[in-house]
Amino acid sequence: MRRYLDERVSQDLKRKMVLLTGPRQVGKTTLSQQLMAALPGSQYLNFDVLAQRAVIQSQSWRQSAPLLVFDEIHKMPDWKSWLKGVVDGRAAGQQILVTGSARMETFRQGGDSLAGRFFQLRLHPFSVREWSEQAQVPPAVSLGHLLDRGGFPEPVLAPDNTQAQRWRQPYYEGLVREDILEFSRLQEVNAMRLFAQLLRSRVGSVLSLASISRDLNVAPATLAKYLDILEALFIVFVVRPWGRNIARATLKAPKVYFYDTGLVQGDDGVRFENLVAAHLLKNVQWQQDTRGAAVGLHYIRTKDEAEVDFCLSAGDTLTHLVECKLSDTKPHRALARFAEQWPQAQAVQLLCECRAEADIGRIQVRDAAPWLAALDV
Repeated sequence: MRRYLDERVSQDLKRKMVLLTGPRQVGKTTLSQQLMAALPGSQYLNFDVLAQRAVIQSQSWRQSAPLLVFDEIHKMPDWKSWLKGVVDGRAAGQQILVTGSARMETFRQGGDSLAGRFFQLRLHPFSVREWSEQAQVPPAVSLGHLLDRGGFPEPVLAPDNTQAQRWRQPYYEGLVREDILEFSRLQEVNAMRLFAQLLRSRVGSVLSLASISRDLNVAPATLAKYLDILEALFIVFVVRPWGRNIARATLKAPKVYFYDTGLVQGDDGVRFENLVAAHLLKNVQWQQDTRGAAVGLHYIRTKDEAEVDFCLSAGDTLTHLVECKLSDTKPHRALARFAEQWPQAQAVQLLCECRAEADIGRIQVRDAAPWLAALDV
């Protein structure tokens, strides 16, 4: 099965080492295996597998391998300096792909910088565009399928929703039980499990850690650390408020979304908003990783509580204002207000169920399915 990053990874490997990250079971291993199949003699080594760990530590892999794939290598002490040595000492023409289900920069084992030696790429779940192309179905069908299943390969490809849900429950429990232990102490796992469960019902809401800390009897600073861990493990991502003063913006309350829309506990409107957030993040990170673009995903909320779900930026300029609605064609009041305040931004009201598109003042009322399918990825 082809993914949107296949060609990009293949191209980048010819120039530098590639660091490919993303949520667990999003398709990194499958992508790696497909690349290896095109280069006979390639070798895959996973640091979590004891026998393969020994090969990694002794550097006894086949020196003639045209492609070396190292998985979860960031769990090895001093992995950066180790990897720097491998890259600098590799055979001429040998390609190196490093994959992992956690953000590499979150592992603070020190070591020399890898600057200038790699390209970073982040693999996301299926989008409306990608699934429409894969399954040869219209965007509206793709949107409905992803709302039911989320975008991860196994549930998307499952024969029915029951089988998709059978995958999801152990997947989620495994993330909380196993991956989180890489970052935190055993006695913290239960508290973090409760925190993650609580976040599933707060998707799209401005997050008050002070309020949650009272519910869980956990200090706000500890919850902030837990949120960083969940984000580093590609379980959730945060959307922070737009502000030219980035330092101040990061201190304001974020909104939280899940990479897997299927984990969201809420009504159709909340799940639709999460799906749109995941699409916008995928598109933003594609531009960052492949073009070096200074683009970002945010939301807008004023002191008088006027709010628009999302905004996109390029540098210090807003390019898009995006509000999500199930079927309401009446222009969102805050969207109209901000469209006047930032006239250079495209103001879009996305409808999950749209009978007719329209332009009302500066607001473009659009059918979400084709609009999302028109994104880069």
